[in-house]
This record gives sequence, C-alpha cells and structure tokens, in this order.
Amino acid sequence: MSAEAQPEERADFVSLRAWVAVLGGVVGCFMAGMNVHVTNASLPDVRGSLGASFEEGSWITTAYLVAEIIIIPMTGWLVQVFSMRRVLMVGTGGFVLFSILCSMAPDIGTMIVARALQGAFGGVLIPLSFQIIVSELPPSRHPFGMALFAVANNVAQAAGPSLGGWLTEAYSWRWIFYLQIPPGLLLLAAIGWSTPRSPTAFGTLRNGDWGGIIAMALGLSALQVMLEEGERKDWFASPLITNAAIVAILGLAAFVAIELRRRDPFINLRLLARYNFGLASLMQFTFGAVVFGVVFLVPNYFAEAHGYNAEQIGLTMIPYGLIQFVMSFATPRLMRWTSVRAVIILGFVIMAAGCLMNIHLDGDAAANVIVPSLIVRGIGQSFIVVALGVMAVEGLEKSELGSASALFSTVRNVGGAIGIALASQFVVEREKFHAERIGEAITPFSVAFQERMVALVAVLRHQAVDRHAALQGSDAAPYRAEALSLLDKVVHHEALLLSYSDAFLVAGVFMLLCAVGGVLLRRRLT
Repeated sequence: MSAEAQPEERADFVSLRAWVAVLGGVVGCFMAGMNVHVTNASLPDVRGSLGASFEEGSWITTAYLVAEIIIIPMTGWLVQVFSMRRVLMVGTGGFVLFSILCSMAPDIGTMIVARALQGAFGGVLIPLSFQIIVSELPPSRHPFGMALFAVANNVAQAAGPSLGGWLTEAYSWRWIFYLQIPPGLLLLAAIGWSTPRSPTAFGTLRNGDWGGIIAMALGLSALQVMLEEGERKDWFASPLITNAAIVAILGLAAFVAIELRRRDPFINLRLLARYNFGLASLMQFTFGAVVFGVVFLVPNYFAEAHGYNAEQIGLTMIPYGLIQFVMSFATPRLMRWTSVRAVIILGFVIMAAGCLMNIHLDGDAAANVIVPSLIVRGIGQSFIVVALGVMAVEGLEKSELGSASALFSTVRNVGGAIGIALASQFVVEREKFHAERIGEAITPFSVAFQERMVALVAVLRHQAVDRHAALQGSDAAPYRAEALSLLDKVVHHEALLLSYSDAFLVAGVFMLLCAVGGVLLRRRLT
C-alpha cells in the first residue's frame, strides 16, 4: 500500500516555490480585475477634478479596457518569447508605475494615456494567473487553484465599486490608484523569489505572427470602442461607431483566417475545436456576458429606480463579494462529492434562479429584493468559475496551456463587453416600449385616469395651501399641468422597472441554456 501511495503522493506534492508563484499570480489577477471596476463609482469626481467633459471621462474606462483586451490574447506568446518571469515582472512593474501616474494625473489627457498603459501592462496578469495555476499545480490541485482564481476574479469584481466609492468619499479618487502600489510591490517580490529564470527566444520575434497580432489588435480594439461608446453616440448614427464596426469585422475575420492558416500561430484557435474546451469557451463567453451585464445593471438600477448614491450602492455589493469568497473555497469539496460537470450544471441553474428572482421588480424592490438575488447569483457564480475552468483545461498538453488560458480569458472579457453594451441598450429600448404600452392605456376618457387626476390636483392644491402658495380663485390649470408631469414620471418609472425585469429574465434564460450546455460536456476527454 505504501509503495503504491508514494508515487501518488509525489504527483500531488507542490513545492513552496510553486505555491508562492500561484498566490502571487492570484494577487496580480485581483489587482487587474478590481482595477476595471474601481473607477466606476468615482468617475464624476475624477471628471470634476480634471475639468473633463462626460465624453472625455468615459475614455478613462474605455482606454483601460481597449489596451487590456489587446494584450490578454498575446500573453501566451509573450511568455514563449520573453519567459514567464520577465512578462510578470515587466507587467507588474508597469502596472504599478502607471497606477502612480494615474494618481498624479494633472489633466484628462494624461489620465487617459496612463490608464491605457496601465491596462496594457495589467492585461497579462489575469491570463497568467490562470496559466500558473494549471501549469504549476498537479491536476488533483486544480480545483483548489481555480477556487483561488475565482476569489480573485469574483471578489475583485464586487469589491471594485465598493472600495472605489468608499475611498472617494473618505479621502480622494487619487487613493484608488495609490491602493495598487502595496500589492504590486508584494507581487514583484513573490515573482522574484518563486519564478525561475528562463532564456529568451528572440528568434521567435523575427518569425513572429505579426499579421495575426496586428489584425487581432485592430479588430478587438475597434470592437471594444464600438461597444463602449455605442450607446453614448447613438450607435450607427455616428461615423465613429460605423467605422469601428467595419474595422472590427474586417480585423477579426483576418485574424481568424491568419491564425487557422499558420503552422505557428501566436494563439492556437484550433483549441476551440476540442469538444470540451470549445463548449466550455462558448459557455464562458455567455457567462461573461451575463455576469458583466448584471453587475452593470444592478448599480444603475439602484441609482435610477431608487436614487442610491455611490456609497450606498457599494454597500449593497458587499454580500455579493463575501458569499463568493466563502463558496469558492467550498466548491472543490463539492466537486469531490459529485463531479465537475454536476457542479457546472448546478452553478448555472443557481445563477438562473438568482436572475429570475428579479423579474417582478416594483417600487418596493430595492435592497430587500436585489441583495438576496445577488447572494444567490454569487453562489452560482463561484461554482461556475471554479468548475468550468477545471473542465476546460482537462486533457490539454502543457504546451497548450498558454494559448488556452489566453483564449479562455479573452472570450470572457469579450463576452463581458458585449453583455454590458447589450444590457444597457436593452433596458433603454424596453423602457421606451413599456412607456408606450402604459401610455396607450392612459387616455382622457379613461375613468381611472380622470379619478387619478382629480386626486392629484387635490393633493397638489392642499400642498400649496400648506406652503401658503395657493393660487387665487378656482383656476386648476397649473395644478393639472403639474399633475400630468407627475403622472408622466410615474409612467416612466414603472416602464423602467419593467425594463429591468425583462433584462433579468433574458439573463436567466441564457443561464438555463448554459446549464443545458453543461449536460453536453463529457466527463472525460477521449
């Protein structure tokens, strides 16, 4: 028995150096993930401090996301050329340096450039965290490694708006960027000690897949600009959005064609033809769209429907982060009791349930309704991130892990960008639709409308008397005008609630479709 156990124990053994590398990667993933969302609650303060317009301020987020989405797919290739150690060191060092520059930015132009460079250097941290976990840990430890990855991703997503709002209210928006310095220095120390030195392969640069890299960079950056700026510029009514869409289509089509034809592509798109990895990537794309879309919708719902400020919104997101922290570490044990596939299916079903809890929103549905649904979604999200990551890399060769981690991170981010854009536009269009339908039922000939107007006019007249501002005589026309204005606000508020309910319904349906996809996953690769 002991003789048989020894090889298994050696296979499961993980050195201290490997654990430090994994934990360092997780810290980097948390930094980069939080930095996407940390400025959201503070943008008005940043714009005001730098004298920027709303249009200019929107590029503080867009510049970061455009740079990040270009770098993420290139991460595996950069590691092949420069080594894991150098890419991590340069990425972390640049991220810290440009975080400092963001905090010291004297004007909006400097801020946008610094944010773009911060996103470029930080873009390597998320896929490399995934790659370190699956390459440094044996398969038996992948569930725990993915739990760490899930905590870094999910808690960062929930903590970003909360922490950003609190720091801005308590100190200044500049502290948002100072916050990146301590963990960045800690990560540099961890990388320096735990990551072995490796030779560079500069010859790869001479024969590099530069056509594919350029096509990918153009396509993804144009796609991100289109999605981020589309709603603000009325979509295809704007030449910028139209041109960005054309560049995105042509660039991404050229990228796919080049990568599939080259023998040595910088990112191996053929991995998507692997049954489990391809299906898991499709589910990851949909999951990213729903998660990013819902995380975008919730703060907007609180602000628009209930008038919450940034600090109040941040507080409502705390339970969402806490439950994911706890459940991410509980997921590996659940996977041992059942199976990876069962946990994936369960995760999507729970996510769907959390979304469907919000399909009957009304004027009383504030934190008392949204926070419980956030907790339910947080449980499902933890299951999915851990288990889907384990399923995706099962059976892949070590040489394929660089491309796999870059692809898996890219599809999630692209899905997220599309999800946010679609969620935003969906709410706008459904609000218009519901306002028109409700408006059709409100006519001067309706008995309910006449009774409501009489009641409103009476209330307004009474309020005016209380303020000693009642109009002389019996002229009720001004009160009727004010009553109509109030009724119009009520109609649009009800339409807004219905539009958010519709958005959560669609999100829930897509999560149920992903649960069906989980049934189709194979338990073992053949």
